[in-house]
Amino acid sequence: MGREKVITTVPADEVQKHDAALRPKLLKEVIGQRKVAERLEVAVAGCKKLNEPLGHILFDGPPGLGKTTFATVLPNELGTTVQMTSGPALSKPADMLPFLTNLEEGSILFIDEIHRMPRVVEEFIYPAMEDFRIDIVLGEGMSARTISMALKRFTLIGATTRSGMLSGPMRDRFKIHEHLEFYSTEELARIVTVNAAKLNTPLSPAAAHELARRSRGTPRVANSRLYWARSYAAARHDGNITEEVARAALDMAEVDRDGLDRNDRKYLETLIDLYGGGPTGVEALAATMNLAVDTLSDEIEPYLLREQYVSRDRRGRIAMPRGFALLGRSQPKPKADERPQSGLFE
Repeated sequence: MGREKVITTVPADEVQKHDAALRPKLLKEVIGQRKVAERLEVAVAGCKKLNEPLGHILFDGPPGLGKTTFATVLPNELGTTVQMTSGPALSKPADMLPFLTNLEEGSILFIDEIHRMPRVVEEFIYPAMEDFRIDIVLGEGMSARTISMALKRFTLIGATTRSGMLSGPMRDRFKIHEHLEFYSTEELARIVTVNAAKLNTPLSPAAAHELARRSRGTPRVANSRLYWARSYAAARHDGNITEEVARAALDMAEVDRDGLDRNDRKYLETLIDLYGGGPTGVEALAATMNLAVDTLSDEIEPYLLREQYVSRDRRGRIAMPRGFALLGRSQPKPKADERPQSGLFE
């Protein structure tokens, strides 16, 4: 029963086919995150010359920036296999056994959302990460005995959107820790251009820049924008994505010139119109918008924080002047009791 709960494959065939078409195969093909890619190239070259497995790697950063892409590229660089699962699928140590016992020498085990892995599973894989062995307890009570099973040397790659939720001992066991940053408009335009060519879709440079500018600095969003513009161009035009077609497609999808979609604007409207611009907690915002807290904190807020539409402090979320300007609202003046008070001797 435990094995049935483990995710051992990538998504459905059609999604996998699209991913295979768009994901780069080698590190040299990765656009953006060049410093990360260069450090990984050095690590790969070093482990090949030393005849050692690649050190355990932790990727962190907002969703859609390429954590899974790097995890699928590295096996190609090493000429090895990869097994994939996710933290929520590993509810108990027994769920890890099929993965660990089936590992080949030098192969890769990828755990997505590793911060959601239960502590008991986390502690179970400590010896696997350090000494390439696992301890299995058979029986209960006084008759229980422990069997130590040797594993083949492997590389664990973890991906997380919240590295702070990982325990210190777990984080320290990763020899390489890479944080992925948002992409520039130029990098996203290159990604969109390359992927459009893979999809046999004519795309003008101006249209690529328009799609990239509205993609929130995230390749996953850029690919979604490209797929929508491709469908729109095929349905309403001759299949060519020009700048005018790209703008019309994104306007129809309710994506504005700054890349904000319906949920982003609804977030700002809720914060400003219902809560007076804040401060207010993310739980209250999530309940009002009828969205999960994780959706707000992992998918909506990172871009709004980065672009200074909102700010966040210990009191909660606060709308910034740019957020008021986007909605055409005037920023309220601070109340008398909220204004900074003069010092004792001023």
